[in-house]
Amino acid sequence: MTSLIKKNASEHPGDGDANVLINEVVGVPGGIGEGARAARADAYDSWLASLLPDRNGIALLAVGGLGRRQCAPYGDLDLVLLHAGVPGTDELASSLWYPIWDAGLRLDHSVRTVAEALSVAQDDVKVALGLLDARLVAGDPELADALIRTAADHWRRTAVRQLPGLREVTTARWQAHGELAFLLEGDLKEAAGGLRDVGLLRAIAAAGITDALRPAVRAAHLRLLDTRDALHQQVGRRVDRLIAQERDGVAALLGLRQPQLGAPDSAQRDGAVMHDGDALLRRVAGDARTVSHALDDAFRAADRLRSGRSRANGRPLRRPVARDVVEHDGELVLARTAIGARPDPSLSLRMAAAAATTRLPIARATCEWLAAYCPPLPAPWPAEARAALTTLLGAGPGLVRAWETCDRYGLVDGWLPEWTRLRSLPQHNPVHRFTLDRHLVQTAYEASRHAREVDRPDLLLLGALLHDIGKGLPGDHSTVGVPLAEAVASRIGLPAPEVALIGTLVRLHLLLPDVATRRDLADPVTIASVAEAVGDTGTLDLLHALVRADAAATGPAAWSDWKGRLVAELVARVRTALDTGVLPDPPAPDPALLAGPLPVVHLTGDRVAVAAADRRGLLATVAGCLALHRLEVISADASAVDGRALVECRVQPRYGLPPDPVPLSADLRRAVAGDVSVTQRLRGRALAARGAGAAPRVVWHREAATDAVLLELRAADAAGLLYRVACALDEAGALVRAARISTLGADVVDAFYLVGGWPDEATRARLEAAVLAAV
Repeated sequence: MTSLIKKNASEHPGDGDANVLINEVVGVPGGIGEGARAARADAYDSWLASLLPDRNGIALLAVGGLGRRQCAPYGDLDLVLLHAGVPGTDELASSLWYPIWDAGLRLDHSVRTVAEALSVAQDDVKVALGLLDARLVAGDPELADALIRTAADHWRRTAVRQLPGLREVTTARWQAHGELAFLLEGDLKEAAGGLRDVGLLRAIAAAGITDALRPAVRAAHLRLLDTRDALHQQVGRRVDRLIAQERDGVAALLGLRQPQLGAPDSAQRDGAVMHDGDALLRRVAGDARTVSHALDDAFRAADRLRSGRSRANGRPLRRPVARDVVEHDGELVLARTAIGARPDPSLSLRMAAAAATTRLPIARATCEWLAAYCPPLPAPWPAEARAALTTLLGAGPGLVRAWETCDRYGLVDGWLPEWTRLRSLPQHNPVHRFTLDRHLVQTAYEASRHAREVDRPDLLLLGALLHDIGKGLPGDHSTVGVPLAEAVASRIGLPAPEVALIGTLVRLHLLLPDVATRRDLADPVTIASVAEAVGDTGTLDLLHALVRADAAATGPAAWSDWKGRLVAELVARVRTALDTGVLPDPPAPDPALLAGPLPVVHLTGDRVAVAAADRRGLLATVAGCLALHRLEVISADASAVDGRALVECRVQPRYGLPPDPVPLSADLRRAVAGDVSVTQRLRGRALAARGAGAAPRVVWHREAATDAVLLELRAADAAGLLYRVACALDEAGALVRAARISTLGADVVDAFYLVGGWPDEATRARLEAAVLAAV
């Protein structure tokens, strides 16, 4: 918007007052809700009518949000100037469009005759859908009625034929924007289950294919519209993506409050703070699910109608696919023999497993029957129920769709009562892309890719489904989740040793990535501690597979090639220790660094190795020079051999492409040789790149290394942080032999190995103060 906006909600947080004008030229009011949207439509109608001269053969039609009288506070105007071939149409159009632009409004416009509009609609299904929302704003009513009636009639006659193409376009949009029900920052309009999909439901209903706009869908639609209104009010401009930083404000405008778990003080202390935005996200997820399920049903109804017309004998295909499960006309239904007075309690699980393995949808009537009549599973579960769950979780790509269908009708709550708390639960770590329930199912799907790598794929799949079950409760979720996961495993009917193994997978599912990225893998203490925690190679293989599945389900920021190499190296070293009882020897220094004149600089891929005359502060110098060239240090090792100081780093570009190796090598040589000009550039850049956010924290670990103590820094990420901290430690008299850097979204956990024994309290306080001052 332009300066024509009088005031907006960003200036008055929490103000949803419809009396606030968001555009004083047009007189468009703000506000949230159906009444406010109608008031905005009235304001636009009145103003636009004043712009159109009274002429025969001319009509101004609104489509889109204005056509439906569902105007968002900062939405676009979609207008069609319809004419009957009268002269001067171009000049008339200009006299309409320019005042709209001058008023600071976004405009999508077209000028057409009735024949032209229908011709475009015949070639472009999206235009055909748009004309279903067309509404006369001003001008010739007979001309407008001719287009509206003809477009609606044409759609009813051709909808079944056009829907496959429309479905392809819709699927591409879903792939681009994801699923609103499971995204932490979804697009309210374009994502699957969003407002755009409600338009498809309205079109399918208009074609008479099925009753797509059932009361639940209408209610979900109104709530999604209210959420978009509040989002526009909160941000003060057009935006459809519900980003995390705006959720609490939007929730406040909608009057949503999230109940806290116990006393707020204890919740904050244990890291289980509940935000009002969480209640909003769960409501949006529920509404998006309602819309997605309705659209899925509508598309299937259209498919059945189309296939019925094309069948020669008119009879649908019916064939058995599993015990008590039959495919009927492209959907799974129960066999007639399975429907009785006492249904098998495992029937719903077996139906879900069949749907996942065949990738066929379950008929809505079948889901409703199972939800109403399938009895609860006994405790412990019968063997066939456990087998069905394993088949379901290991089905691969078919798992997510089948699980979501069963969750829609409450079947999952019957299998796992804990699922009610997990459903649509937001995750506040920025590396996550999905809500908790979808993350768990996605992890099970990703784990199925590694089923051939472990001795017990069934336990891998169950551990993947339950690994984060403790999230949303006060305390460390890896610890809190252990008794919950063990209770589920026991109820399912696993024997005691396997129940304990499930608990171990939940408790240790973060062990390998945390150790691999924050500890020195060449230190025998590191390997011995992991080997002791894991216990045997079978558990090690399960944890390795679970780590990779968890990262793939989390999002692209949770995994990288270097992290995969570090985890694989840790697993290999721990396996050697478990198999032989002997800790592997640390790697020997690169021989190329021990020969030739100093300084020596080697750049190969993501590895930077430097050898120089032995002196203090070399690690800090190398780290600063790398930061100067936009390189982030992932790990660093410093040692001294025969009077040579050796520094070996693993690096990655902070952004963009890797830097030119020639100037990087030259700067490294000058820097380690003590060139003052390079040092001055390092200090200037480092001081200008200090991070923000929560206060940094230092944590000490006494017995985490063989010949060193571990200082762990938790702080906001910033360019040159390793350089500043390494300089501070060097100036404080500490000798750093290794550093490990773990980036978690906008934060880092940097571990520094300080040579020597456990320092006294005064020394620790002095070093801690120096580090915190450098951050």
